[in-house]
Amino acid sequence: MSNMKLWYKKPAQDWSQGLPIGNGRMGNVVRSAPHREVWNITETTYWSGQPEPVQGRSNNKRDLEQMRKLFFQGDYAGGDRLAKEHLQPEKRNFGTNLGLCQVILDFDHIASPAAGRYSDESVESLFHRELDLDEAVVRSTCETAGLEMTREVFASHVDQVIVSRIRSHGSLGVSFRISIQGENGPFQTAVAGKDTIEFEGQALEGIHSNGECGASCHGMLRVAAEGGQLSCTEDTITVIGADEVAIYFAVNTDYRQEGEGWRAKSALQLDQATLKGYETLRADHLADYQTLYARVNLDLGKSEYSSLPTDERIVRFKQGQLDDPALFALFFQYGRYLTISGSREGSVLPMHLQGIWNDGEANKMAWSCDYHLDMNTQMNYFPTEVVNLSESHKPLMQYIQQLSESGRSAARHYYDADGWVAHVFSNAWGFASPGWETSWGLNVTGGLWIATHMMEHYAYSGDETFLEELAYPVLKEAAAFFMDYMTVHPKHGWLVTGPSNSPENSFFTGNREEGHQHLSMGPTMDQVLVRDLLEFCVKAAQTLGVDEELQQKWRTALNQLPPLMIGKQGQLQEWLEDYEEAQPEHRHLAHMFALYPGSQITPHHTPELSAAARVTLENRNSRVDLEDIEFTAALFGLYYARLHDGNQAVQHIAHLIGELCFDNMFTYSKSGVAGAEANIFVIDGNFGGTAAIAEMLLQSHEGEIHLLPALPAMWPTGSVKGLKAKGNIEVDLSWEHGKLVEARVKGNESGRVRVFYGGREMEAGLAILQP
Repeated sequence: MSNMKLWYKKPAQDWSQGLPIGNGRMGNVVRSAPHREVWNITETTYWSGQPEPVQGRSNNKRDLEQMRKLFFQGDYAGGDRLAKEHLQPEKRNFGTNLGLCQVILDFDHIASPAAGRYSDESVESLFHRELDLDEAVVRSTCETAGLEMTREVFASHVDQVIVSRIRSHGSLGVSFRISIQGENGPFQTAVAGKDTIEFEGQALEGIHSNGECGASCHGMLRVAAEGGQLSCTEDTITVIGADEVAIYFAVNTDYRQEGEGWRAKSALQLDQATLKGYETLRADHLADYQTLYARVNLDLGKSEYSSLPTDERIVRFKQGQLDDPALFALFFQYGRYLTISGSREGSVLPMHLQGIWNDGEANKMAWSCDYHLDMNTQMNYFPTEVVNLSESHKPLMQYIQQLSESGRSAARHYYDADGWVAHVFSNAWGFASPGWETSWGLNVTGGLWIATHMMEHYAYSGDETFLEELAYPVLKEAAAFFMDYMTVHPKHGWLVTGPSNSPENSFFTGNREEGHQHLSMGPTMDQVLVRDLLEFCVKAAQTLGVDEELQQKWRTALNQLPPLMIGKQGQLQEWLEDYEEAQPEHRHLAHMFALYPGSQITPHHTPELSAAARVTLENRNSRVDLEDIEFTAALFGLYYARLHDGNQAVQHIAHLIGELCFDNMFTYSKSGVAGAEANIFVIDGNFGGTAAIAEMLLQSHEGEIHLLPALPAMWPTGSVKGLKAKGNIEVDLSWEHGKLVEARVKGNESGRVRVFYGGREMEAGLAILQP
């Protein structure tokens, strides 16, 4: 029996207890109870809002020079005032991804708890629900007098449908009513014949847009029963006494579609699914999914607590009982499962703030289910390459390319500059402008930050076709922007960006009475990203044998960029000047990009900067008022792993699992932080935590591979198979008593990458390495 299951004895009471499935386009959070099952359906392109031209004043370089002059003179208030005039557009029809509908199954012959037919205690012995990660299937079983019912549901990537089967063993058979309810905007349903519900709607809301624009959807649900009877009303299908029932669901939208042909897709998908039948759909689903999922196997040691329900294991972590290494392994594989379910080759859009799912909470406030480009979207894809799911990175590559196209107009409009730029967030409509408040919206390297994923994809895959046709053209244009946009600092002579944020943090100048400041010249994050960009472009141009003149210009600019600096407290400076942090408890640590996912700081090559990075972490982590949210916990785990401190790293991932996860292991951001009005599901913690576990076991950067660089003492014995290192290298590891026993390094027979373990270099030309 596989331990790779999230399972529960109790019915799902709300969304945060439901179990997610997805096919890279459609998502479904399944809330199962004996008497009812609810599917919360989402679709990645079901967005409110619309494409719009860049907003606000059209600037020229003189406008930017005026702003910069004030910042260089120390007039931050004056500089900020000009920035608001020139670089703060109004909020228009930005939009958000919205929940699409609920499919509701009511099992009339199993009474609800309110009817007194069973107590909570009896339900625990009669009801079981689970998410099987090995098969990407949600199941529930219910046993009661005269009835044993099994339900299962999965989302097929192959056939682009959600599929369910309900079976009964007993005299009562399968009986239920099924209907569909819209979640946002206008939504109509109608039964066609006795077995099909047809629906259509539009993604409209009034918080992130004007309530009048958004994608339209059309879909269908079909019921196929063996035995029993089917009947219907205008909007509900009823099944009575069937032996077995299959349900097929399809939906499509008009996003980027011309004409009305898209409306026929759902009927065609359902016809093909019905013709195939449940067993064939399931077999094709497994073959497709397991090809990806089975690439990596992780064993962190046996656990006697694997027999407990998942919610009870999470509670043990919250109580500080961390003697359950298999729960870390489950969390890791859950992150891989969510990557496959949320982002597939061919997906139209990448994963947003909540992946491809949607709890409806973020949309009720100033947040939205968009593409945050100052951490969240990046973290969604932190583990993708190292956990051997490179194909799942491709929707993001496509999105970055499209963002670069819309970013050209933003570069010209706001900065009178060549190339392309995007800022703090984007959407399905190509938004590239600054945000509508300079205190957080003027992150001039947000687009570049997300574009570094192209560098990562190439570094892991070595795909020169990808480099030549996609990555280099996009990043060359990003370099064109920064070469045109940057200016020389009058005091230091360095090339700097600005005015810009260090995401979303603030500082005090020498005069505290001036209050919190958010904008400055040359924040560390910007300079780290620009350095990585120009170095990549030089190497890429050399590989492709192009742009010799540009290479020299980039090298000259690299020599003029500021160095990483250590502040008076021994910390890694977040800004060009050693400002005092106005919010030392802040959740963001953007300047630590140099440590992870970048590699400008490594213990091996930059020990002094590594020590400064540790001081930064210790200062932040020591705050009792720390903004303790999902991505911050994941970042602590990642940073300590890069510092080769596994015992610290694992504590933060345990904290993430035990105190920042719902019962369904979705991570969340705490109420009260960044305006959150409740604990809100944010999926980046799942992916950041998965990446941190991988980083504890394997790191690769700067032409080096480090084996077990941050193995925590609580994982003394274990193994992992199928992790990827940069250079298209696959690594298998096993260890006992905290020591490496064997490593298989496949794809490095030439020895072009150096392999390290325990601080010493190993013989890399061998396929099997033994210390």
